[in-house]
Formats: sequence, structure tokens, C-alpha cells
Amino acid sequence: MLLTLTTTHQPATGLGHLLHKHPDRAQSFTTSSGVAHVFYPKATNEECTVALLLEVDPVALVRGPGSTLTQYVNDRPYAAGSLLTVALGSVFRTAMNGRSESYPELARTPIPLVVRIPALPHRLAERLFTPLGWTVEVTGHGDSRYGDVTLTGTVKLSDALKHLYVLLPVLDGGKHYWVAADEVDKLLKAGDGWLSAHPDKELITTRYLARRRPLITSALERLADVDEVEPEELDNALAEPKISLAAQREEAVIKALKAARAQRVLDLGCGGGALLRALVDEPGFTEVHGVDVSLKALQEAARKLHLDRMGERQRERITLRQSALTYADAELAGYDAAVLMEVVEHIDPSRLPALEHSVFTVARPATVLVTTPNVEYNALFETLPEGQMRHSDHRFEWTRAEFAHWAGGVAERRGYTVTYVPIGPEDAERGAPTQMAVFTLGDGN
Repeated sequence: MLLTLTTTHQPATGLGHLLHKHPDRAQSFTTSSGVAHVFYPKATNEECTVALLLEVDPVALVRGPGSTLTQYVNDRPYAAGSLLTVALGSVFRTAMNGRSESYPELARTPIPLVVRIPALPHRLAERLFTPLGWTVEVTGHGDSRYGDVTLTGTVKLSDALKHLYVLLPVLDGGKHYWVAADEVDKLLKAGDGWLSAHPDKELITTRYLARRRPLITSALERLADVDEVEPEELDNALAEPKISLAAQREEAVIKALKAARAQRVLDLGCGGGALLRALVDEPGFTEVHGVDVSLKALQEAARKLHLDRMGERQRERITLRQSALTYADAELAGYDAAVLMEVVEHIDPSRLPALEHSVFTVARPATVLVTTPNVEYNALFETLPEGQMRHSDHRFEWTRAEFAHWAGGVAERRGYTVTYVPIGPEDAERGAPTQMAVFTLGDGN
């Protein structure tokens, strides 16, 4: 099976640096799906094309461990699908992660790309690729379900490879290996930044996970939480031991709330309810109020909390409210504490004064907790491309000094004192991955 990728971004031979494969050499790699050959049919400053050719032994394929194929005569060695994506992920892994030491700026830049797959099931190709910015052209092979598919677009190379990694097996509608729980992590990692916003994310998830309902449910639940947590691979990389960064954040927030002796708590920007679950599990929090601008997020939070099946006494402790954090909502006044967990970085900097006014002047709880990523730590994430923020919806990410400057200014203007708490494993030079400011209302205010 064959896949070619062409760019005219000059100098076009920079494609070799991004892929970490030299245009002057043909290379072969043994992968779990066969022998992958990488070569460049054309490599000039004006235009550069790389080809990935995968040779598969069809007999070994059906005899291999874990194979879901039962026939010796089949189309797997020739049609693009999961076999090709396994090779794609293996041979171009570094490029897929967006890393390039020699051309870091180019790796972060959308460039003109043309991808051609001569044998690909094409029925859903236009429907799935078009929302991602691709123009799709298909030349049919008679009555066959396969076609010669060409994708044209201006896309970051890493994004293009991730689109192919997910959507080729989705178009094929099956995989050559048993789909287990780790496939959910693979899908969310490759789909980070685009899958949650795709209009056909449920179709993609269903077909990628081979219609296995428990895995599909898990993936869709995690996609629904995408606005409130970092990509799963980042959290997992920080296990100490096996405790995700998201769990460490929740633990630090609960600890700070208990230290403040808070009973009535606002979760501002509650999203799908990750922190709400932890708050409700603590009987010392007598009233928990979740606020989010997204009605869909609030509906998801209600579903995850099982509000419809919750006992009456516990249900009376929880309120969900749709409201914008930049809106002065007097209904939020009078609470002991407010939490903005991984929220401020999703707000345009020009709107931060409005958030400051609504939280610290109108709501004015005795304690305010704000957590946000520490951008200095990003360089330690192996799977995060250089210069890229942890989530596609982040408007900014602060250094520790920038966070302290903002938080200190808020405290001085609004009559609070502020202290800082690192969350997650600390690096001697770069600090912790998450930074938390604890605002305490001054006496007499």
C-alpha cells in the first residue's frame, strides 16, 4: 500500500527535516505491520514529495497473533487502513508529535500539503476530511468501494499525520488487530485539538474503536471533558506514582478549601463536572454551586453526577447555573469560597478585568482558588511540540512570574492577600506543571 505527501512550501526540502528522513536516502523500517519503505520521488526547493510504501506478507498477516483476519485472500495488504497507520505512527512518530530541532518554527506552521492514497475506501472521505480544512478529490475504481483519494490543504504537518492516523482506519471500517482499552488513549492523543470539535466525532469514535460500546462511551465522556483537562498523555506522564496531574489538582484544591474551612463553594467554569464530583463526595461542603457558560457542559455535569438518581438530601446540596464568568452575577455573592480550576487561560486577556470584577468584587467570597498551567514546565512534556500550548482553546499560558504579577495585582486592587502553591512534580529550574494562587479576603473587607 502506498501514501505520498507533497509540499511546495519553499524550500520544499525542509519536509525532510520535519519528517526526520533525508531526501537523498531510501530507507526501510521493519514494523509490526510489515516492511515500510520511505523514499522521495521528487526533492527540489520548489516541490518535495515523500512516499511511504508498506509491504505486507498476507500469509503472515492472517497467521499473526491477535489477527482478526480469517481468510488468506483479502484486501489488507493493498488497501490503506490500520496496517498503514501502524507504519505511519512508527516511521513518522517524531513528526506526528510536532518536534523538529532544526526547523521548530516550520513544524508549528501550516504549510501547503497534498496527500495521495491510491487505494482507500472513500465513501466517507469528503465528510470526514472537509471539516478539517482539506479539499477531497476521488477517482473511483469502477464499482469498487476503493478510490484514488487526494487531499489538498494548508495544514501543520503534525496535524496532517494525526488526521491520517485516525481517519484511515475509520474510513476502512475495521482493524487488523484486537481493539483494547488502550485504543481510547491512542484516539484521544491523535485527536487532541480537533476531534472534540469535529461534527462527526461520534461516528469517528465508533468506527475507530471497532463499535465496542464500553470503549466508545469512555472516549466520548473524555472528549466531553476536553475543555477542563489537558491531553491525557500529559497527565499520565506526570504520575507520581500513577496519580494523574488532574487528580493532584483536585486534591490540592480540596485541601485548600478545607484549610479555609469553606462550606459553601462555587465551582466557576465547572465544565463537565470533574471537580464537582470531588466536592460532592466531601460532606463538609454543605452547598456546591457549579457555574459554566456552556449549557451542554452543565448537562454533561448533571449526567456524570447522576442527579436524576441522587438521594434528596445530597441533591439539595448541588446547584448548576448557566452564567458567564465575565458577567457580574449578584446571585453568586455570599459564598465561602470560589474555585477557578484551569479556567483563566481559556479567557481572552482583554476580558480578564471583567472576570476580576465579577469574581473579586461582585461575588467576593472569603477565599478564591485559581489554578493554571505553568508554561515554563511545557518543555518537559515529551509529547508536547515546542511552542505549543497544552490545549488548543488556551488563549495564553503564564510563566510563574506572569501569574504572580496578575494575581498580586488582583489582590492589591480588591483587598485580598495571595499565596502560591505548586501542584505536581517540581523541577528545580522550571517549577511545577500547575500553579495555584490562594486569595484570602483581608480583615474588614
